[in-house]
Amino acid sequence: MFGTTARGVVDSHVHLWDTSAMRVSWFRDDLGLPARVGPEDLAGAVATSPVPVRAAVAVQAADTEGEARWLAREAAAHGPLPGPVVLQYDARPGDDAAWAGMAQPLVDEGVPVAGVRLAAPGGAADLSDVAGLDALCDGLAATGRVLEALVRPDQLPAVAALARRHPGLDVVVCHLGLGTADPDGPWRDALRDLKAHPRVHAKLSGIHTTAPGDDARVAAAARVAVDLLGPDRLLFGSDWPMSARVAPYAEVVERTARALPPLGDTAAQAVWAATAVRLYGVDG
Repeated sequence: MFGTTARGVVDSHVHLWDTSAMRVSWFRDDLGLPARVGPEDLAGAVATSPVPVRAAVAVQAADTEGEARWLAREAAAHGPLPGPVVLQYDARPGDDAAWAGMAQPLVDEGVPVAGVRLAAPGGAADLSDVAGLDALCDGLAATGRVLEALVRPDQLPAVAALARRHPGLDVVVCHLGLGTADPDGPWRDALRDLKAHPRVHAKLSGIHTTAPGDDARVAAAARVAVDLLGPDRLLFGSDWPMSARVAPYAEVVERTARALPPLGDTAAQAVWAATAVRLYGVDG
């Protein structure tokens, strides 16, 4: 089920934050999330996993430089849980040198940054409202970093267009570009278009809900993703602690494993660890 994971699974999508130390713009008490989620909490969650978790990619939860520095410090002190960090993209219009936007000072200082995430689910379908997007892609490709894309299903064609313009860039689509929506025809067609771009990948993250019978929906989405992209272009991600509102960490791992179609050992290893190691530079 998990492939040869003697070294352990790599969780490609977790979040940490501390609302007493920085502003997290979207955080509200009624979300039912803790005000602080630190490395010690992550360690406790992954300890429950049915298969060992060797590393976790920490994706910045909000979009300020102070938060980015806090996350990088936590990763440096507690890696590999969390390990590589992916920082948020917040454009700096008018500053041609700031191709990484808000993250540019950290990149310039040599802080380990594995990638930058474009979070655009509230924006234009064609991503035309994202300032500096092509410069961001050029900078990431030139420095061997990953572009993560948090997008809606109807924005996936724009991701394909981006990959066409930047063939040397590794792109990782968060949550299959689907999230908790139904894997309908337009989404399948968009994923089929992404198939033509071999450096576009997708995370099996953020896709579970509490709805009765949801396992069937997730299994249908996972099957399409495996069929169209192939297992070597998919990565497991828990989306913890956001996912904890749906199910405990161990259950998210188990539900993801059940959703996947039967895979050979090499294919399973790609999904659960090897592709994340390659893209994010997980040690070993």
